[in-house]
Amino acid sequence: MVGFAVAALVAVAAAACGADTTGATGPGHASQAHVPVTATSPAQPADQPAGMPGSRPGTSAPPTPAGLGRPGATGGEGLAAGVGGVTLVPAATRFAANWPVELRFQVRGAGGRAITRFVQEQGATMHLYLIRSDLVGFQHVHPTMATDGTWTANLAAPASGFYRAYASFTTPVDGRVMPFVLSTPITIPGAAVPTPVPAPTTTTTVDGYTLRLSMPRGPLRAGMAGPLAVTVSRDGRPVTDLQPYLASYAHLSAFHQGDLAFAHLHPTGSVVAGSVATGRGATGHGATGHGATGHGATGHGGPTLTFDAHLPRAGAWRLYLQFRAGGHPHTAAVTLAVP
Repeated sequence: MVGFAVAALVAVAAAACGADTTGATGPGHASQAHVPVTATSPAQPADQPAGMPGSRPGTSAPPTPAGLGRPGATGGEGLAAGVGGVTLVPAATRFAANWPVELRFQVRGAGGRAITRFVQEQGATMHLYLIRSDLVGFQHVHPTMATDGTWTANLAAPASGFYRAYASFTTPVDGRVMPFVLSTPITIPGAAVPTPVPAPTTTTTVDGYTLRLSMPRGPLRAGMAGPLAVTVSRDGRPVTDLQPYLASYAHLSAFHQGDLAFAHLHPTGSVVAGSVATGRGATGHGATGHGATGHGATGHGGPTLTFDAHLPRAGAWRLYLQFRAGGHPHTAAVTLAVP
């Protein structure tokens, strides 16, 4: 399996599904074109990221995580590479700075065999997330799988630093369909300049849109599930023409400051043809349907989106909300404090 054994960088144009507002890549789906991999792609410098949280200049070890699990998923809070006999196996975890990355990996099961059967969830068979240890550099792409079970994720050029890549997927195991979130550390050598995590707030803006967070049943608390509402406005007016994005009207990912624990906050409604589904099994990108708040029947949603939130530990969480409006994808970032 030569294609999997040899992995390196390729200078291909790749854009992530979303980006944060503090130095990550711009919005837009990543290119899924297959590009041959060579062992002579851009040289990887010998120096290591310096100045990142949890690291010392000249060291290569990323911050040590201590993880548990996202509700309903196997694999902890995304901080384990293998759980229950299912393992994430990357071809490489070290890449040159400021060059597009072609990340290849397999999901292996019993006996070390590559798993090739996956179930689509929220509009994609595989979700791949990338975040730096200071919670910037967010990317969310959808890799493509070869017949031998090797996945290829095209990532936009990352800056130096310690990162974690998360694979979120659903696959049958011992006759049961189970969701997993597994991850691997990624090292981008070079001098890294840490970005302070912004202070917690309930309001953020992106591309002229204002997003306001609210907790209808009171503040979210660590380890306790509760609803999180996001209201979208523009120029002081409610936005009611949000367009379907990944089988719903928004996609919300959260990362915990310090250990990079991961949480995916599911929308309470998913867009399907002709209606809005309340379960998590809907996967269509329906062109018609009610909004997540029950308004309209023309494929438009808003202004308020509600998510089932379960953030398992106290502290600061960096939330990345991706949505589509005006014919373009947008990614907003906000810090939420959880007592």
